[in-house]
Order: sequence, then structure tokens, then C-alpha cells
Amino acid sequence: MTRLTQAIVNLTRLTSLSTRVLADTTGATAFVQRPPSYTVPAFSGSVGVAGYFGGGYAPSLTSRIDKITFPADTKTTLSATLTTARAEFSAMANSGVAGYFGGGNDGANISGIDKITFPADTKTTLSATLTTARQNLSAMANSSVAGYFGGGNDGANISGIDKITFPADTKTTLSATLTTARKEAGGMANSGVAGYFGGGRDSVRLSGIDKITFPADTKTTLSATLTDAVTFVAAMANSSVAGYFGGGSSNTVNVNTIDKITFPADTKTTLSATLTAGRAELGGMANSGVAGYFGGGDPATNIIDKVTFPADTKTTLSATITANVTSITGMANSGPL
Repeated sequence: MTRLTQAIVNLTRLTSLSTRVLADTTGATAFVQRPPSYTVPAFSGSVGVAGYFGGGYAPSLTSRIDKITFPADTKTTLSATLTTARAEFSAMANSGVAGYFGGGNDGANISGIDKITFPADTKTTLSATLTTARQNLSAMANSSVAGYFGGGNDGANISGIDKITFPADTKTTLSATLTTARKEAGGMANSGVAGYFGGGRDSVRLSGIDKITFPADTKTTLSATLTDAVTFVAAMANSSVAGYFGGGSSNTVNVNTIDKITFPADTKTTLSATLTAGRAELGGMANSGVAGYFGGGDPATNIIDKVTFPADTKTTLSATITANVTSITGMANSGPL
């Protein structure tokens, strides 16, 4: 009988412990104290979904879009294609929602913007268009807010920056412009903070990096510059940590260099890791928080190099782009940023 009584007491104490409400000294906060055996579930944050490499010369113009699914880095090819086969265009993404491929050349300069809606990967074409039909432009995005297409060439080099505001996908043009009218630059963004356009060419190759600070969309120019003055450079970013500019064409050769811009100080370092080979006209995209990818390029290749964060080590994927391709572009769905 004594054991039964003690068991009832113990059960009563456990029940009381598991449901007891405690208040802090201000009386403003209360919580339920759970039994010692309770385990808090592990936090599950957003994770990247996939990156996309589209278009280019392979060896003729292609409308194909290849998808690299994270984290396995497997390659599939979308049934959806670009509106026309094209090269010399650019891409950015409203991560978690949709990616956008804008401008380029399909035999003539293009002003249209194709939209790939996640996760179904369906293609539509925006009613909004770039201010002028252009090629060799660059792009970056402030995810959930707006994407930006900057520079390019419509017969002459352009300094203007077009803004696509999400989710309505309306187009406006910034009062801020690039430091000089330029083409063949790379674009990446620290989402929620600022976007960057680096390298390219006005009358000469450039090493400078312009910064567009959100949400005012004001332009400044970094004191840090790329290691080489390069055209046809690719870029991607580990948002809130750093952005990376890879490859490009210098005055004499294609380079394999990867420059890192560390946020928020915007200091430049150069990775000890390099691309598998010097190449230009490649595409870049990132699974933010995990790794960035540089794919394709000139000389024509199907290679995809992966830079794993935060160690910035380089590996090369076993998965490849469907064909050897130049003038390709990339964007990624990293989940909500």
C-alpha cells in the first residue's frame, strides 16, 4: 500500500511539473516547464532548391535551361525553354519565387524578360520589357523586393539600370547609373542590403565595382577593385557574407581567378582556389549559405566548378551542362533569403 501511495505521489509531481506555469519577476512573460524527458525539435530553416544555367552558344544558339538540384548537384533539363534561342544575356532571381532571364541576342538584340516560376519551373514572358533591346548586360536581385538589369549594349554601351519590382514585375529605370556606360560586367547581390556590378568594358576593360544600396537604390563605387580588368566575368553571392567574381577575359588571356568581396566592409581578397581553367563568358549562381557555382564558358566547356562556403574550396561537379557552351547565364532558387 505504501508503494502504491508513493507511486501516486510521484505521478502527481510529474504531472504538476509538466504543466506548471512560471512567470518572470515582471509578470510579463510566462512559459510551460516541460518534463525533463522532453526534447526540443531541431530548427529547420530554409534550404536551397536548385540553380539554373540557360541559353548560350552550344555551338549554335540554344534555348535550353539546365537545372542543378541541391544538395545532390544532379542535372536535369527543363521542358520549359527560353522564348527564343539566345546568348549574351543575364539572369537574376527572386529566390523562393521565380527567376528571370533578360535581354541578349537571338540574331537581334532582345528587350524581353522570361520568367521561370518555382517550383514548377514553368516559363512565362513579362509584359514589362527592358528600356531598350540590348545584349551583354548584367543582373542581380534584392530577393522579395526587386531585380536589376544594368548596362549592356544596344548599339552603344549603356549606363542605365532597369528595376523589376516584385511581385507585380513592373519595370522602372533608376535615376542612379553605372559609373560609366559599360557591357560584359558581372552582377551579384547581398540581398536586403546592396547589389554590385563589377568589371566589364566601356572603351577599355574595367576592374571597378559599382554598388547599388537598397532600398534607396543609390550608387557608390568601391575602393576595392577586381584583381584584373576583365570582361565577360561571372558573379554569385553568399548573401550576408560575401560575393564572388570569377573568370573573365583580361587584355591577353582568359583568367581563372576568383575574387571575393566580403560584406559589409566590401573588402577584396583573391581565393587560393581557382576555376578549373581560365575562361570567360561563363555563368554564375549560388545556393546561398552553402556553395556557389560557375558553369560553362569560353573556350566552350560543359564544366561546372563549385565553391563551397565558408572554406571557399573548389571542386568540379560530376554533373555537367548538357553541351559545351559559351555566353551562358545563371540564377538560383536558394529558398527565401
